[in-house]
Amino acid sequence: MPLPGGSRASQNDLFVLARSPAGPVVIMVEGKVNEPFGPTVGEWLTDASRGKKARLRALMRAVGLTTQPPASIHYQLLHRAASAVITAEQYRAAAAVMLVHSFSQKHAWWDDYRAFAAQFGVVAERGVVQRIGADSPVPLFGVWVTGDSAYLEK
Repeated sequence: MPLPGGSRASQNDLFVLARSPAGPVVIMVEGKVNEPFGPTVGEWLTDASRGKKARLRALMRAVGLTTQPPASIHYQLLHRAASAVITAEQYRAAAAVMLVHSFSQKHAWWDDYRAFAAQFGVVAERGVVQRIGADSPVPLFGVWVTGDSAYLEK
C-alpha cells in the first residue's frame, strides 16, 4: 500500500486478515532472525526531503503519536505499526496488530522493540499482546513472539 510522502508501496513480511468476535483484525508480521530493524528515525531523517517529513507525520498520525518519536526508535517498527492501522482502516477492522516474529534465541533486537513500545507508555513483555496505540484511529496492539529454533534448521 502506498503511504504519503513516498512513491514505493509499503512492504510487510506477512499480512493476516483474521476474524474475531468484534470483527476483522489486521495483523502485520515482521519476521526476524538476526537482522536489525534498519535505520533509526534519526538516521532515516538525515537530510530528509519534504516527502519524508510528510511520511513521518502520516505514520505518527496513524499510530496516535503527537510528538516525533525519539531519534533512537527504529523507523521500521513505526512503519509496520502504522501499516497495520492504515490497513485496518481500509478493512474496517476492529483492531490492528503489529507482530514481531523473532527466531533469535538470543532475543536480538528485543531492546529496540521495548524502546518502541515505551514511547506509548507500555512496558513490553515477550509473548504478551499489549495495546500500544491508545490514540490510534483503530486500536493498535503489539506483540513480540519467539519462534522455535528447530525451524531454522533444514
